[in-house]
Amino acid sequence: MNKIKIHYNDNLSYYKIAYFFKDYINDNSIIICIGTDRCIGDCLGPLVGTLLKEKNFPLTVYGTISEPIHALNITDKLKEIKNMHPYSNIIGIDACLGDNKNIGEIQARDYPIHPGKGVGKFLPDVGETSIIGIVDSSDNNELFTNRNIRLDLILNMAKVITHSLLHAYYLSSSHDAKLTNAPYH
Repeated sequence: MNKIKIHYNDNLSYYKIAYFFKDYINDNSIIICIGTDRCIGDCLGPLVGTLLKEKNFPLTVYGTISEPIHALNITDKLKEIKNMHPYSNIIGIDACLGDNKNIGEIQARDYPIHPGKGVGKFLPDVGETSIIGIVDSSDNNELFTNRNIRLDLILNMAKVITHSLLHAYYLSSSHDAKLTNAPYH
């Protein structure tokens, strides 16, 4: 199991994540963003999904601010998605809790997300690969409801993840193959 960890405000954070992900993303990939817009700390995934769609990301994206995939609908949504895309490579994106010193860290991993784990829920794993953003401390008793989580943190982390996925797709070999096979005009 491989992963990289980088703080969102590192100057090359988007590039380091993109470079890691370029080998895991292709034309058969779909993005599933987990979370809810009803809680600032848990809206990282849906915010990434919304930003990707606004930027006309060329791959299929599920989980946005207007159509979130969260604890109450994740099982049904995953069944629907897997029926529509039975052979797709799924990339999961979610917010998570961690150590106080790691808040703002983004991790790109070659293994799935375990949504709800940090808050004691048992939900299905998402993806063959994943990106998580540490948005709050797991030491906090008010998990994901902490009034100290700033939307600014979540938005900036979402922008880095969005930029990373766009860049990873264009670095990927499937995109390179399209350019190589494209006719010259």
